[in-house]
Parts: sequence; C-alpha cells; structure tokens
Amino acid sequence: MAWTLDFISEENFKKHVQNTIMKYGEKLESFDLKRFNSNLIDPIKLIFDKSVYKTSWEEIVNNEIFRQRDKSNNNDIGYFHQNIFSYFDGCQVPQMGWDVIYKNPDGIVMPDGDVVHTVYVEMKNKHNTMNSASSAKTYIKMQNQILEDDDCACLLVETIAKHSQNIKWTTKVDGKNVQHRRIRRVSMDQFYAILTGDEMAFYKMCMALPEVINAVVNEEGAVTVPEDTVIQELRNVAALYTEQSEDMAMAMAVYMLGFNTYLGFATQEDVPFAGSGDAMLRRIYEYARKLQ
Repeated sequence: MAWTLDFISEENFKKHVQNTIMKYGEKLESFDLKRFNSNLIDPIKLIFDKSVYKTSWEEIVNNEIFRQRDKSNNNDIGYFHQNIFSYFDGCQVPQMGWDVIYKNPDGIVMPDGDVVHTVYVEMKNKHNTMNSASSAKTYIKMQNQILEDDDCACLLVETIAKHSQNIKWTTKVDGKNVQHRRIRRVSMDQFYAILTGDEMAFYKMCMALPEVINAVVNEEGAVTVPEDTVIQELRNVAALYTEQSEDMAMAMAVYMLGFNTYLGFATQEDVPFAGSGDAMLRRIYEYARKLQ
C-alpha cells in the first residue's frame, strides 16, 4: 500500500510502533498462578462476575488476566500518543516540563486570528481524567507561561475528547471561572491539524495504524505470545476437593487464593495446606504447578 502520511515517514512510523510494543515488555510475559494473585484478587468478585455474566471459569480467569495487563498498558499507549510528535517538523518532546513543544517560525494562527510562534502542550488521555485541583494547577502553569512569553499559546490536548474541538479552556481557579483566548482545549484531531496543516492528518494516521501494527507483530521474534498457566493451576488445586462438584471445587481453588488463612478455609481436612500467611500461599502455588 502506498504511504499516504506526509508528516511522518513510513520508516519512522514503524519504528515508533515497534517502540510502543516494546513498552509492553513484562506485560507480555506469561501469567502463572503466583503472578495472577500477586496483588491478591478478590475471590468473591470473581465468582460473582462468573455467575452474573454466565461465563466459564476459563473465560473469567482470562478476563482477569487481560484486566491486569490492560491496567498498565494505558501508560504505553500514552507513550505512543505523546512521542509520535518527536517525528513531526518543529516538535520536541521534552523529558520534563511540557509534554510537547511546537515551534513554527512562519507563525501559528489561532482561531481568533492571533499569530504565535510557539505552542506549549499538556496532554491528557480522556476529557474527564483531571479533577478540579489538577485542572487549576495546569491552568495556572499555562497562565504563567503566557506571562513569561507573550508570543505563545498553551493547549490542553485530549486524546479522547467529547467532540472535535479547539476552544477556549474555561475552568475554575480559587472558585472563579477563568479563561484566556490563548489557553485552549483541543481534541487530538485538531492538534494534528495545527501541526501539519492537514485537517485529515489524524484520520490518516488511524487508517495506517492497523496495518503497521500487524506488520510489526508478525515479524519473526518481534512479539512473544504469552502462554498463561493460571487456569490449569487452579484446576490442579480444585482436583483436591473430591467431595465437591466441579464448579464448587474451582470456587474453592479461587477462594484459597485470598482466604487461605481465614477461619474454615485454613482447616480443610482434605487439603494438604497447613500453616498461615505467605508460607501457606507458597504451598498452594507449589502444588498448583506440580502437574504442569
């Protein structure tokens, strides 16, 4: 397919996708029972979810593994959204301070007709990720920047905004509504348009992205497919509960992850786990892996 993005080369775009996937790092490592329970899952929630959503044990365990991986992947996608601008003409991505700084010696035209030569950017993933204190702090930072440099604008750029927009940012500071024509709230598509002069630039990037991701993922050795062992290890523990139904035995295996020292659970006569705390949990993990 012919390369249609004139604001970033195919080589640099592919490199950036590769770097983003590399950021996934340890999240691509396989999950065993010990890693699965590293932050202590809530067995009650897991059993409610399985029953209410009418899923199998395998599905609910895989969903929990996906949730745990996804929890830390948002930072990696933030890396993608922010650091792609290091390849754009006139942009820099500082290590600290602002998320992106864009300079254009020919001038950057604001919606009200003002022309500035530098834009300072704070990026947020979603429109609702800042509380009032964070909003006020960010606005004051932008206000101070404009006081220091009257040839600039400051933008709050949102990846997932409610609408496509480039508007004055109105927020509250010390209980008062504040706004300034060069402190603006901008959706990601509009920001791409400011940087490239092409209103369709963000759309074009999105259209090119799936094919490039697939090309990178399918390169030999690029991505290690995780082989999770959690469900089999839980079944190994469940096999001890011979007096219970298959479903209840799995429930008991899940209960033991969080409640192995609780009254009743710690005294199951047909289960070869004794003791308390971490030592007992280690025995559960060790037994669960025996039949792998």
